[in-house]
Amino acid sequence: MRLGVEETLGALNSALGPGGPVWFKETHARHLRARDFLAPRRALQARFGDDQVPESVVHAIVGLQGPGVAPVLRCAPTPAGLALQLQRSAVFERVLCSVAAYAAPAAPSAPTPRVVLHCPALRGSPSALRLSQLRAVLVADHLARVLQAHRVSVRRVPSVPDPHMTTFLQQLRVDWPEVSEKATTETLRNSAIAELSPARDAGALPPGTLGRVCLKELMEERGRTAGYDPSVDSCLVTEDLLSLLAELQEAVQAGAEDSSLGLAAAPDAGADSYVVLHVVSSEEEFQQQKLDLLWWKLDHQAPLRQKHLVCGPVKVAGVPSVLTAPEYYELRHTQVCKASSLKYGKDLEQDPAWTEIFRVLSVATMKFEMLSTAPQSQLLLALADSSISTKGSKSGTFVMYNCARLATLFEGYKGSVERGLYPTFPPVSSLDFSLLRDEGEWLLLFNSILPFPDLLRQTAAPTLTCTGPGLRVTARTETVCKFLVQLSMDFSSYYNRVHILGEPRLHLFGQMFARLQLLRAVREVLHTGLAMLGLPPLSHI
Repeated sequence: MRLGVEETLGALNSALGPGGPVWFKETHARHLRARDFLAPRRALQARFGDDQVPESVVHAIVGLQGPGVAPVLRCAPTPAGLALQLQRSAVFERVLCSVAAYAAPAAPSAPTPRVVLHCPALRGSPSALRLSQLRAVLVADHLARVLQAHRVSVRRVPSVPDPHMTTFLQQLRVDWPEVSEKATTETLRNSAIAELSPARDAGALPPGTLGRVCLKELMEERGRTAGYDPSVDSCLVTEDLLSLLAELQEAVQAGAEDSSLGLAAAPDAGADSYVVLHVVSSEEEFQQQKLDLLWWKLDHQAPLRQKHLVCGPVKVAGVPSVLTAPEYYELRHTQVCKASSLKYGKDLEQDPAWTEIFRVLSVATMKFEMLSTAPQSQLLLALADSSISTKGSKSGTFVMYNCARLATLFEGYKGSVERGLYPTFPPVSSLDFSLLRDEGEWLLLFNSILPFPDLLRQTAAPTLTCTGPGLRVTARTETVCKFLVQLSMDFSSYYNRVHILGEPRLHLFGQMFARLQLLRAVREVLHTGLAMLGLPPLSHI
């Protein structure tokens, strides 16, 4: 079984006896020089009074064992509190001998709800896609990838009707279905016609509108307590609206088939086992509330759990005009090409070998900008060229640059093996991980590789546990971006300071192989994180 930060923290807190959690994991390099976990002094005083922690408790902590619990080296009182350090070489060995277990999400421990993910912004054309809607699209795509990585059944709605939108989504590396077959609306249309309010002035209705359905009664019964806007009282029913509801219906019905695929869905295939998550911009939320209530009104088998993930507005610094999503992409693409020309001293835009790299870098820049802020918060975009540089430590370009550095490192090792400078890589079980003594090595393992499965689970958790009574849910879609940036910063600092492929001397090979195995794990974690964003790893920049 893999070691886990949460399992270790749980065991440490249990060892202190009844009470709330006390221990926390250290993350700063300065503190990690002396300890890995700390129980703060004030928290211990609240638990044990002014007396010291009983010696028997300290002994029990040092001898902690259990599934997923990391082995403890020492535990001792300090002015800051009870400080604990792990058996680091043993932790290195356990983790680096099982890299695959840490570079992938942990399987869910309990059945999860099926998820229908609806992003209404995709019903239009790309030329009309505002930046706030683009943000909702990228959040929905990222969330779908994280959920599916946890083997959750996810159905994406709507199927994209506009071929130009499909092309734009492919450019952005957004995975969303195209229209194949139009869902039938006959039953919904009959229900809608039966519910139509008498038209006082039929000529006042917009063309293509069947009529208006009153939602006041349903609003009082269900909507008000759930947090819907009390001013929602009716909805104009159009053929387009019925088509969307039919597609949502079909997604719920089709999701039952996923249970045969081994996905981690609840055994009940009824509508109540679904969560319908509408990922909307703040401008779209009011109309989406009408659609929710209309679905319940016309379809008594519609899922009871409809939730809204509302993405905050996107503001662009220093740009008075409205910027569309395609214009934003073209701007970033131009800046990426310009930055590369300045770096390499020549125009690479027409070089076929660089065409795909520039596209990936442009999309990476956009996704890290759009996803690095919690989706519920307002986002302020700075469109200056400086955000494109590989030297800036907060950008998607910086992450992709370090991904390419890792690829170059392993290509360099492979080439050296082929030239006979280094031996082939030995079995991992034969490596001596006690040779990993640099503080940067422990920082990479303890802050990035070891907690990565927990981080992915925490990203998906709000969606899988949205069982509360409220309408809105939150999501931690910024977590993966922030993690990848920090991992890249830690790797870059280590790589700039430590020479990995040293002199081809026999007595140095042991440390070199241990370091290469550590960086293999870093590479796998980085690649998995990028896959959650729909980004491919780059081999060079």
